[in-house]
Amino acid sequence: MITVPRGLVLSLAALFSSYHVILALYSLDAPTSPVPPLIAIVLYAVATAMSLWPTSPARMSLWLGFFNVAVCIAVPLLVGSQLDGSVSDNGYATWYVAAVGTLMTITATRRRATLAWAGVGFLFAHTIVWAGPGALASMGVIGSMVWVLVAVMLSRSLAKAGRDARQYGLAEREATEWQAAQEAHLYERQVRLAQTIRLAAPMLRRIIQEGGSLSEAQRQECRYLEGAIRDEIRGRKLLNDAVRREVMSARRRGAIVTLLDEGGIDDLDGADLEVVLNTLADAMAATTAATIIARTAADGSGTAVTVVGINSPDPRLSALGQDSPDEEVDLWLEIPRASHALGETVGRATRRH
Repeated sequence: MITVPRGLVLSLAALFSSYHVILALYSLDAPTSPVPPLIAIVLYAVATAMSLWPTSPARMSLWLGFFNVAVCIAVPLLVGSQLDGSVSDNGYATWYVAAVGTLMTITATRRRATLAWAGVGFLFAHTIVWAGPGALASMGVIGSMVWVLVAVMLSRSLAKAGRDARQYGLAEREATEWQAAQEAHLYERQVRLAQTIRLAAPMLRRIIQEGGSLSEAQRQECRYLEGAIRDEIRGRKLLNDAVRREVMSARRRGAIVTLLDEGGIDDLDGADLEVVLNTLADAMAATTAATIIARTAADGSGTAVTVVGINSPDPRLSALGQDSPDEEVDLWLEIPRASHALGETVGRATRRH
């Protein structure tokens, strides 16, 4: 997108406005009294300087817009009061017509179109009352109104182009993010598939070699592998080599292990994630619970992973006719996200009955 430096535009507008001031000073000998035109020149210069201030925002403040309109009302009244409207040509003494058009063009460019039309509208009405309808063209009132019209149209076109550019930029960013997400999902699927093949390939080859006739130990090993594959799908980022090792160890001793990654640790990566997973592996290695559940916490919480270990009631009590106690919580551990808090978490668990 081609842009024009703001300083260049302001400089050109300032030079053009200064030209009107020079014409006004040159024609001070024409009016009956120079005081009202001098006041008009000062008002116009102040309004122009405030409207072209370099650090001002693109959209003109409302109070400044009303001030410009007030100046456009005062300047024709002040200068016109010292001129004869019946004269066909007052020369440069009617400098205020172009000055009002310039000031209102600046106002329209700075997104105050309604106020700009109000300013040139008063100039139009004043000229008809003061010099008659025939003076609208000869004094340049029509030209001033055309300037404002062009400024309004350009401002709206530029504003629309800016909005379109922002929308296109937003759409491009969304498309880029979508593509990155798709590539990330594809990469993750490839990683999970490779991990699954690494786990299942040896057993599949053994099944082929044995013709499907497996011993009970081999069947149990297949169940362990099926659980490990299920972990790769549901556990996702909850897995590293240490966690995989402890999960398999717990299953081999008869425990039921469930890993659920619901996206709560997607923002963790690198060393922070490894510390969390190693803490999870240590907790699983330290418990003898019959059921172990590890689950990621909700997004935005200070906890990364919650680990619960539960022991079932002793079945021998039920056989003797005694009431079975409630399940016993052998492990309850909340692994925090912050690295500095992980050292306090390792090995910490609460036992409940």
